[in-house]
Amino acid sequence: MRASRPDPPGLSGQFWQPGILLLALLLSIPVLTIAGFLFGPSSENWQHLKDTVLSEYLGNSALLAMGVAVGTLLIGISTAWLTAMCRFPGNKLFTWMLLLPLAMPAYIIAYTYTGIFDFAGPVQTWVRELTGWGYGDYYFPEVRSLGGAIIMLSLVLYPYVYLLARAAFLEQSVCVLEVSRTLGCGAWCSFFRVALPLARPAIVAGLSLALMETLADYGTVSYFGVSVFTTGIFRTWFGMGDSVAAAKLASLLLLFVFALVVMERISRRQARYHHTSNKYSRLPEYRLTGLKALFAFLACSTPAILGFFLPAAQLTSWALQTREEMINAGFFTLTLNTLLLGLSASLLAALLALFLAYGKRMLATRQVNIAIRIAALGYAVPGAVIAIGIIIPFAWLDNSIDRFFREHFDFSTGLLLSGTLFTLLFAYIVRFLAVSLQTVESGLGKIKPSMDNAARSLGYRPREILFKVHLPLMKASVLTALLIVFVDVMKELPATLILRPFNFNTLAVRAFELASDERLADSSTAALMIVAAGILPVLYLSKSISRSRVG
Repeated sequence: MRASRPDPPGLSGQFWQPGILLLALLLSIPVLTIAGFLFGPSSENWQHLKDTVLSEYLGNSALLAMGVAVGTLLIGISTAWLTAMCRFPGNKLFTWMLLLPLAMPAYIIAYTYTGIFDFAGPVQTWVRELTGWGYGDYYFPEVRSLGGAIIMLSLVLYPYVYLLARAAFLEQSVCVLEVSRTLGCGAWCSFFRVALPLARPAIVAGLSLALMETLADYGTVSYFGVSVFTTGIFRTWFGMGDSVAAAKLASLLLLFVFALVVMERISRRQARYHHTSNKYSRLPEYRLTGLKALFAFLACSTPAILGFFLPAAQLTSWALQTREEMINAGFFTLTLNTLLLGLSASLLAALLALFLAYGKRMLATRQVNIAIRIAALGYAVPGAVIAIGIIIPFAWLDNSIDRFFREHFDFSTGLLLSGTLFTLLFAYIVRFLAVSLQTVESGLGKIKPSMDNAARSLGYRPREILFKVHLPLMKASVLTALLIVFVDVMKELPATLILRPFNFNTLAVRAFELASDERLADSSTAALMIVAAGILPVLYLSKSISRSRVG
């Protein structure tokens, strides 16, 4: 048995609390910076924006959010119920196929469908060849529109609702459903009157995530020419060169997002949801045959085909056509840049998540809980807002340091932080730490506190308990955290566009630049690489959800 010894300074539990508070303060800098502009002084450009386009930004953002809410709820809830509770041909395949659109960034699916349905695309070309019509002889829906953006975002964001709703349906007590059946409820009645109300918190949480991603999107709305807050921020920042007006727009978008967060919290607080029994036997299965089975098959296959398989097939076709021209040394440099950024950000996020989650486990004080909640706010904040909230204070700090050295040492330090990879990585940590933290906390929660007590009785210090006891037991959770953050970083576009160093590109930026120049086929190789990287975590998530039911 190891002899118990006092913890040296810096390694004891006392180190965690100030460390957590300092980390929360650093990670809150972007949000605090942007929030400060909400009531700060205005510029002439801001007054011009208020008089001309602000109402358009508000209206389009609200319409976009409402449209995506309807689309994700309809697709996500219906497919979750069908795959969890019903049995029909292809049921087991659809449980993971319906998650594949998570690997498809919204801006990539927007480019792909534009290439398919534009005037020169294969669909309209086929229509003209079949009918003999020419330009102006027929009507075809415009892909690049607000309605098109709603459809594109719904197709890739419904898995948030599907994922959480299906998990909620799988975890419901069988007794509740059995009682509803004894009272004469069929499948539809049990769904609307029992299962759906019990799953409401999970559904609202999934919807909130989908709407946050909607408000954070830049690539889709920019390419489709839809004026919303994110496109307004970029136009003001790069077009007008007005950081104050851009920050004010970002503060309004931040207010919009936090209103969603508050609404989600209120919706969960107003009611309590309890399973009436701890009995977790096999769930009742509704076997579908004939037309019902066909309807269920079409309801599940359509979003998977439209959200992943069709655009992936088109991207593959384009990539094969342009592979000799586009797969070169520059492409491998882009891939290396993206992989290094993803690996660096995911490792940093996992380490910080371990630090925060274990500190919360050890201390569990109110200050620590509040600090960790603040540190995890970033996921609710759009990438463009975080980027503006970082570049303003970092640029001020760089200029202050440079001015000091000029005045006292006649030496210019240049930009030490702004426009560097450090700034970009900091933005990724602020944006995606919450994802890693939630996954690590889930893994830690499965380890009994008695194991900590046993390790402490053997003389292990907190750091040793974490690395020698907990980490071996939660390897799967840490791997999940690494994978999810890695894929999120590969897909992130707005923050990367604003904060990347000069002459430093990623796959996401390159795909956006080529698509913006209408080189859709040329953008396919970069887009396909991003999609391929996202498939593994999606399949891993599907496997975890399928095993979530007890008993």
